[in-house]
Amino acid sequence: MEALFIFVAKSSGLLILFYLAYHFLLRKETFFNSNRWFLLIGLITSVALPFLVYTKVVWVDPTPLPNFNYSHTYVPQSIEKESFVIDWNLVSLAIYAIGFLAFMLKFALDFYSLNSVLKGKKVQQQADFKFVDIKENIAPFSYFDYIVYNSSMYSESELENILEHEKVHSDQNHTIDVLISRIFCVLFWFNPIIWLYKKAILQNLEFIADSEATKKISDKKAYQYTLLKITTHESCVAITNHFYQSLIKKRIVMLNKNQSKKWNYWKYYTIIPALVAFVFLFQIKVIAQEKESKEKTEVVEKTDPVDVYKINKHTTDQDLKEIAEELKENYNADVVISNVKRNSKEELTSIRIDIKKENEETQTLQIEGDQAIKKCGIVVSVENDGSNKIGILTDDAIEKPISIENRKIEVREIRNQVGDVTPPTPPTPPTMPVFPSGPMPPAPPIDMSKMPKAPKAPTNHNDKAAMKIFEKELAEFEKKMDAFEPDMSAYEKQVEEIMAKREAIYDKEMAKYDLAMEKFDADMEKFNQYVEKTYGSSSDEYAKNMGEYEKGMRTYEKYMRQQERDMRKAEKNKKS
Repeated sequence: MEALFIFVAKSSGLLILFYLAYHFLLRKETFFNSNRWFLLIGLITSVALPFLVYTKVVWVDPTPLPNFNYSHTYVPQSIEKESFVIDWNLVSLAIYAIGFLAFMLKFALDFYSLNSVLKGKKVQQQADFKFVDIKENIAPFSYFDYIVYNSSMYSESELENILEHEKVHSDQNHTIDVLISRIFCVLFWFNPIIWLYKKAILQNLEFIADSEATKKISDKKAYQYTLLKITTHESCVAITNHFYQSLIKKRIVMLNKNQSKKWNYWKYYTIIPALVAFVFLFQIKVIAQEKESKEKTEVVEKTDPVDVYKINKHTTDQDLKEIAEELKENYNADVVISNVKRNSKEELTSIRIDIKKENEETQTLQIEGDQAIKKCGIVVSVENDGSNKIGILTDDAIEKPISIENRKIEVREIRNQVGDVTPPTPPTPPTMPVFPSGPMPPAPPIDMSKMPKAPKAPTNHNDKAAMKIFEKELAEFEKKMDAFEPDMSAYEKQVEEIMAKREAIYDKEMAKYDLAMEKFDADMEKFNQYVEKTYGSSSDEYAKNMGEYEKGMRTYEKYMRQQERDMRKAEKNKKS
């Protein structure tokens, strides 16, 4: 589950990275085909790059082994009580599954709607295209090699313009781009950036089709008139390339825009340093390994076992009985446990243990008092002559790994009891910087009552007088629309300058934060290995440590959500 959340966070971050690069650097350029591949590569990279992880091994000095002494020193021990907690991971997964199923259902309904339009219709094959003339009032669209239109709604010249446009969509397989963007919207439905990303893909496809179609059409102005006429037909099929995309003004602007200079291609390469930084910051896994030492090698070579039986304040009567039975069965040692007393919390406060082995003297461990006992252990080691030696183990020597006279120690747990040796303090994660906020310049006031209305094209396109009047009205309309453009352009420039300054400040803070996070990751990896090695992956301390790591990931996700809100706010300010 943790790995899934990390993947989603990384993938969403890459989507944001590519979208910002397109929005601020490329969307106003006329490199439409290059933009198409840039956007598609962004989608593929966002799901592929998080799986590419480089493992870096950092060699550290071995952890000193604790001394082993036979003494009566004890350490307090406690076991946390289980309590009911909500598994937010499962809650998040359930919410995601509900959204995923809802958007999958919508996707399936769109296919059903498309099938309903095409079902039973007469198909006319011409070259590589399949033309379908329908009677429904639906905007013309293409779906792979199918081109669907209603010929009764357009004149012959208008229909020719529309078909040239749709042939470009079909010939360049733009339907694949549409389907890929829809699939990503289903998978990442919770990320608002993916919806903006999809909109950018569809908009760029229309720019490509307009650009290629006008190369084959002699009357470029008539093509623009056709765009204006199609604005009245808003009904369309969702998963297709359709002639109308609610961006007529932008399409006309891009049709009349001068070709971008080739040196502007440098903008595509700006994404490379960002991807390299992403790899260095998030895709390098640092693993700390201890250097081999002579002492460690000697311990490995010697295989005589040493068994340790732990006793602490939570050891039950049944546990004590099992310890006595195992010592008798494995080492023929007679163990008598008596004077067992407990407090109101059922914690062991007093105990007497008498150990007798064959002809050896009896060893006695006796603890009395009102407080819970500290941790101790019974150790059985094999001597060089093959005999067994039984003694009392100190609290410092109970935890793994330890060695006695170059022998391995094999610690036996009774019912998975967990020790209470205080672990080292985990590293503290650095504080994540906050994106600078502040007031934005007020949007220029626009009196909607003064907004000009587009003239209506005459029904009879061959009526020269009517067409002359229409052309005059259209010229007046364009002139009036141009009057609104300077204010909006100046406002957009102000917003972009403010956001650029804030991004520069934020980038500096993020650079410092990234360095701190790199050090924190290395420290955390070393700490994790120590805790897992010392306490075991099933211990409370290890679980607590992993909980801290998950908390850090939730903080990162919260940061990503804030970034998305900032992006939406910036987009809203521009539109207003």
